[in-house]
Amino acid sequence: MEHQIIVAGIGPGHPDFVLPAARAAIESAQVLVGGSRALEDFAHSGQETMTIRGDIDAVLSFIKEKIQKTQVVVMVSGDPGYYSLLDALRREFSLHTLVVIPGVSSLQMAFSRLALPWHGARLASFHGRVPQAAELAYQEGALLGLLTDRVNNSRTISAQLIALGWPPDAELHICSRLSYEDEAIVHTTLGEASSAPEISHGVLVVKA
Repeated sequence: MEHQIIVAGIGPGHPDFVLPAARAAIESAQVLVGGSRALEDFAHSGQETMTIRGDIDAVLSFIKEKIQKTQVVVMVSGDPGYYSLLDALRREFSLHTLVVIPGVSSLQMAFSRLALPWHGARLASFHGRVPQAAELAYQEGALLGLLTDRVNNSRTISAQLIALGWPPDAELHICSRLSYEDEAIVHTTLGEASSAPEISHGVLVVKA
């Protein structure tokens, strides 16, 4: 008999931004799956754990074995609905097995820090991928929220947007380490950022 897989969003980083429902599921889990930082923050003695690294197939095999006997809680950063392990879980397990608890995404956090409504924003991820040009196209009044990584960072993405027709004086807000004590937000422009030292692993908010 298969038990449920609870996919719990753990927010942008700091434990204060984990929803009570997610925290309760994590604390009561017999089997807990997550990244090394998440397990360090939330796992406790008595729980069986599996660290998510590069081998996703190994993680899925572990979950498949464990749900024969007990519920499994899978922690994912941000919100599970936006570029997380949820895609792989949906391909591998039946939908009635999955229970998803939403989390605060780093994109939500970035827009909130700027007191900027994001209902009209286009969202895209450069985290391990490159969006299509149409996702990034310039329009007057356009608003972008972008996830970055080490390769696709504040400098390279700014240059790419300028090449796609964005004006160099477009507003750029570089948000890093959101929710942590060393959180930093740099207010600049695409033109300035395209020649400045890169800032990686964060959120870019671009406003035309």
